[in-house]
Amino acid sequence: MSINPVSPWISRFGGLIPAGLVLDLACGNGRHAAWLAQRGLEVLAVDRNPELLAEIGAPGVATQQVDLENGPPEPLSALFQPQRFSAVVATNYLHRPLFPLILSSMAPQGILLYETFAAGNEQFGKPSSPDFLLQPGELLALLAADRAGNWHVLAFEDGFVEQPKPAMVQRICAVKQAGGLATTLRIG
Repeated sequence: MSINPVSPWISRFGGLIPAGLVLDLACGNGRHAAWLAQRGLEVLAVDRNPELLAEIGAPGVATQQVDLENGPPEPLSALFQPQRFSAVVATNYLHRPLFPLILSSMAPQGILLYETFAAGNEQFGKPSSPDFLLQPGELLALLAADRAGNWHVLAFEDGFVEQPKPAMVQRICAVKQAGGLATTLRIG
Protein backbone atom coordinates (compact mmCIF):
# COMPACT_ATOMS: atom_id res chain seq x y z
CA MET A 1 0.00 0.00 0.00
CA SER A 2 1.30 3.44 -0.93
CA ILE A 3 0.20 6.22 1.38
CA ASN A 4 0.39 9.80 0.20
CA PRO A 5 2.29 12.15 2.47
CA VAL A 6 0.42 14.22 5.01
CA SER A 7 -0.84 17.51 3.65
CA PRO A 8 1.50 20.37 4.61
CA TRP A 9 -1.63 22.30 5.73
CA ILE A 10 -2.60 19.53 8.15
CA SER A 11 0.95 19.10 9.47
CA ARG A 12 1.29 22.88 9.89
CA PHE A 13 -1.85 23.26 12.02
CA GLY A 14 -2.42 19.75 13.41
CA GLY A 15 -0.52 20.64 16.56
CA LEU A 16 -3.31 23.05 17.51
CA ILE A 17 -5.88 20.27 17.89
CA PRO A 18 -6.95 19.86 21.53
CA ALA A 19 -7.48 16.51 23.23
CA GLY A 20 -10.73 14.80 22.37
CA LEU A 21 -12.14 12.90 19.43
CA VAL A 22 -10.95 14.03 15.98
CA LEU A 23 -12.99 13.30 12.85
CA ASP A 24 -11.06 12.56 9.67
CA LEU A 25 -13.84 13.09 7.13
CA ALA A 26 -13.73 11.15 3.85
CA CYS A 27 -10.42 9.79 5.09
CA GLY A 28 -9.49 7.61 2.15
CA ASN A 29 -6.55 5.43 3.16
CA GLY A 30 -6.19 7.26 6.48
CA ARG A 31 -2.98 9.20 5.93
CA HIS A 32 -4.15 12.03 8.19
CA ALA A 33 -5.89 9.75 10.70
CA ALA A 34 -2.70 7.75 11.25
CA TRP A 35 -0.58 10.90 11.48
CA LEU A 36 -2.93 12.46 14.06
CA ALA A 37 -3.06 9.24 16.10
CA GLN A 38 0.76 9.12 16.15
CA ARG A 39 0.57 12.48 17.91
CA GLY A 40 -1.59 11.02 20.69
CA LEU A 41 -5.02 12.05 19.40
CA GLU A 42 -8.07 9.80 19.34
CA VAL A 43 -9.29 9.66 15.73
CA LEU A 44 -12.48 8.50 14.03
CA ALA A 45 -11.75 7.89 10.34
CA VAL A 46 -14.87 7.92 8.16
CA ASP A 47 -15.20 6.96 4.52
CA ARG A 48 -17.66 5.14 2.26
CA ASN A 49 -15.02 2.73 0.94
CA PRO A 50 -14.60 -0.33 3.20
CA GLU A 51 -11.43 -1.46 1.40
CA LEU A 52 -9.67 1.82 2.18
CA LEU A 53 -10.88 1.76 5.78
CA ALA A 54 -9.53 -1.80 6.18
CA GLU A 55 -6.05 -0.57 5.16
CA ILE A 56 -5.79 1.90 8.03
CA GLY A 57 -5.17 -0.34 11.03
CA ALA A 58 -3.33 2.34 13.02
CA PRO A 59 -3.43 2.32 16.83
CA GLY A 60 -5.71 5.06 18.13
CA VAL A 61 -7.81 5.15 14.96
CA ALA A 62 -11.36 3.83 14.90
CA THR A 63 -13.02 3.51 11.50
CA GLN A 64 -16.62 3.84 10.40
CA GLN A 65 -18.08 3.20 6.97
CA VAL A 66 -20.60 5.92 6.10
CA ASP A 67 -21.85 7.10 2.73
CA LEU A 68 -21.69 10.82 3.45
CA GLU A 69 -23.60 11.80 0.32
CA ASN A 70 -26.18 9.12 -0.50
CA GLY A 71 -26.61 7.08 2.64
CA PRO A 72 -29.60 7.06 4.98
CA PRO A 73 -29.85 10.01 7.40
CA GLU A 74 -29.47 7.94 10.60
CA PRO A 75 -25.72 7.32 10.28
CA LEU A 76 -25.15 11.02 9.60
CA SER A 77 -27.15 12.17 12.61
CA ALA A 78 -25.34 9.63 14.81
CA LEU A 79 -21.97 10.71 13.42
CA PHE A 80 -22.47 14.47 13.61
CA GLN A 81 -23.74 14.78 17.18
CA PRO A 82 -23.63 18.34 18.55
CA GLN A 83 -20.26 19.35 20.00
CA ARG A 84 -18.81 15.86 19.56
CA PHE A 85 -15.44 16.58 17.94
CA SER A 86 -12.38 18.46 19.15
CA ALA A 87 -11.43 18.77 15.47
CA VAL A 88 -12.64 17.95 11.99
CA VAL A 89 -10.04 17.33 9.31
CA ALA A 90 -11.03 17.11 5.64
CA THR A 91 -8.87 17.19 2.54
CA ASN A 92 -9.72 16.79 -1.13
CA TYR A 93 -13.42 16.36 -0.38
CA LEU A 94 -16.43 18.62 -0.83
CA HIS A 95 -20.10 17.94 -0.20
CA ARG A 96 -21.65 21.28 0.71
CA PRO A 97 -24.78 19.89 2.44
CA LEU A 98 -22.53 18.49 5.19
CA PHE A 99 -21.18 21.86 6.31
CA PRO A 100 -23.94 22.68 8.83
CA LEU A 101 -23.48 19.21 10.35
CA ILE A 102 -19.70 19.55 10.44
CA LEU A 103 -19.83 22.95 12.11
CA SER A 104 -22.45 21.98 14.70
CA SER A 105 -20.50 18.83 15.60
CA MET A 106 -17.47 20.86 16.70
CA ALA A 107 -16.90 21.35 20.41
CA PRO A 108 -16.00 24.81 21.74
CA GLN A 109 -12.30 25.49 21.06
CA GLY A 110 -12.45 22.80 18.37
CA ILE A 111 -10.28 23.16 15.27
CA LEU A 112 -11.55 22.97 11.70
CA LEU A 113 -8.85 22.01 9.20
CA TYR A 114 -10.33 21.94 5.72
CA GLU A 115 -8.49 21.83 2.41
CA THR A 116 -9.94 21.05 -1.00
CA PHE A 117 -10.00 22.10 -4.62
CA ALA A 118 -11.15 25.53 -5.72
CA ALA A 119 -12.50 27.25 -8.81
CA GLY A 120 -9.84 27.37 -11.50
CA ASN A 121 -8.72 23.79 -10.86
CA GLU A 122 -10.37 22.69 -14.09
CA GLN A 123 -7.32 24.00 -15.96
CA PHE A 124 -5.19 21.40 -14.17
CA GLY A 125 -7.50 18.38 -14.47
CA LYS A 126 -9.90 16.76 -12.06
CA PRO A 127 -11.91 17.69 -10.21
CA SER A 128 -13.29 20.09 -12.76
CA SER A 129 -17.01 20.16 -11.98
CA PRO A 130 -18.21 23.26 -10.09
CA ASP A 131 -19.97 20.83 -7.71
CA PHE A 132 -16.54 19.85 -6.38
CA LEU A 133 -14.78 23.21 -6.52
CA LEU A 134 -15.04 25.90 -3.85
CA GLN A 135 -15.84 29.39 -5.07
CA PRO A 136 -13.56 32.28 -4.05
CA GLY A 137 -13.80 32.81 -0.28
CA GLU A 138 -16.45 30.10 0.10
CA LEU A 139 -14.96 28.53 3.24
CA LEU A 140 -14.93 31.94 4.91
CA ALA A 141 -18.55 32.51 3.88
CA LEU A 142 -19.63 29.13 5.27
CA LEU A 143 -18.14 29.96 8.67
CA ALA A 144 -19.61 33.47 8.66
CA ALA A 145 -23.05 32.01 7.93
CA ASP A 146 -22.90 29.59 10.88
CA ARG A 147 -25.45 31.07 13.30
CA ALA A 148 -24.72 28.49 16.00
CA GLY A 149 -20.97 28.99 16.12
CA ASN A 150 -18.50 31.79 16.46
CA TRP A 151 -15.37 31.18 14.47
CA HIS A 152 -11.92 32.67 14.70
CA VAL A 153 -9.97 32.12 11.49
CA LEU A 154 -6.31 31.47 12.17
CA ALA A 155 -5.31 30.98 8.55
CA PHE A 156 -6.93 30.97 5.11
CA GLU A 157 -5.51 30.45 1.66
CA ASP A 158 -7.20 30.49 -1.71
CA GLY A 159 -4.99 29.99 -4.75
CA PHE A 160 -2.47 27.98 -6.70
CA VAL A 161 -0.25 25.23 -5.28
CA GLU A 162 2.47 23.29 -7.10
CA GLN A 163 2.65 20.29 -4.77
CA PRO A 164 1.66 17.49 -4.63
CA LYS A 165 0.44 18.43 -8.12
CA PRO A 166 -0.47 21.77 -9.70
CA ALA A 167 -3.95 22.72 -8.45
CA MET A 168 -6.16 25.51 -7.23
CA VAL A 169 -7.03 24.95 -3.57
CA GLN A 170 -8.77 26.64 -0.71
CA ARG A 171 -7.88 25.87 2.87
CA ILE A 172 -8.79 27.09 6.29
CA CYS A 173 -7.80 26.65 9.90
CA ALA A 174 -10.40 28.01 12.32
CA VAL A 175 -11.25 27.71 16.01
CA LYS A 176 -14.82 27.48 17.26
CA GLN A 177 -15.10 30.06 20.01
CA ALA A 178 -17.12 29.37 23.16
CA GLY A 179 -19.92 31.66 24.29
CA GLY A 180 -21.18 34.78 22.58
CA LEU A 181 -18.03 36.03 20.93
CA ALA A 182 -18.47 37.66 17.57
CA THR A 183 -17.28 35.89 14.47
CA THR A 184 -13.75 36.93 13.62
CA LEU A 185 -12.57 36.52 10.08
CA ARG A 186 -8.88 37.27 10.07
CA ILE A 187 -6.90 36.33 7.02
CA GLY A 188 -3.57 34.98 8.15
